[in-house]
Amino acid sequence: MNWDQIEGKWKEMSGKARSSWGEITDDELDQIGGKREQLIGKLQQKYGMEREKAEKEADDWASRQ
Repeated sequence: MNWDQIEGKWKEMSGKARSSWGEITDDELDQIGGKREQLIGKLQQKYGMEREKAEKEADDWASRQ
């Protein structure tokens, strides 16, 4: 699934994101709203990931949806 599709279905997708990244709260998921850049930033903040690793995680997750 591409990021435009994920953003359009974020209400459904946020539950899947929550199960992948339990450190991200429901409120934070609502703020992310399916936007790739915001998810990457949140992964960096919550998990201390470097940008490249966060991008790979987000994109790998999106490709599995």
